[in-house]
Amino acid sequence: MPNKDIGGEKWGIVGMFVGQYTYSLDQKGRVVVPSKYRQKLGDSFIITRGLDKCVFIYPMEEWNALSERLEQLPFTKKDVRSFVRMFFSGAVEVSTDSQGRISLPPFLREYAGISKDVVFLGVGNRIELWSKEIWGVYEKDSSELFEKIAEEIGI
Repeated sequence: MPNKDIGGEKWGIVGMFVGQYTYSLDQKGRVVVPSKYRQKLGDSFIITRGLDKCVFIYPMEEWNALSERLEQLPFTKKDVRSFVRMFFSGAVEVSTDSQGRISLPPFLREYAGISKDVVFLGVGNRIELWSKEIWGVYEKDSSELFEKIAEEIGI
């Protein structure tokens, strides 16, 4: 059951992922994907290692576009090879079950420090999954810089 629901379609935002939702991981490593997100993700989608110790979720169309961009990078550069290896080797195609859950592979749970509560964040073209504890620290640290960064990027 969700215990936090902020944002989403009720504000009339279409075509992108927005909002924040918190769900709990079950004993089998499954978590419910918020229904607002399931509608946009389609039948199957990709989950992979993200940045800042989170898991990224991409709809297939977005994943394919990102894959094409990554394939254009110069593989002769060591940093590019390292990033592409980590990104693609951590990718898993998943589908929701009849109850709207996905199974998070153990290696992705470990990578993101997810053990119980999972925070789903809509971040435009993707969804991020965070450990509730790690997200809390990140959110606190980032909120202190929020206005400064907005000023610097002209928002």
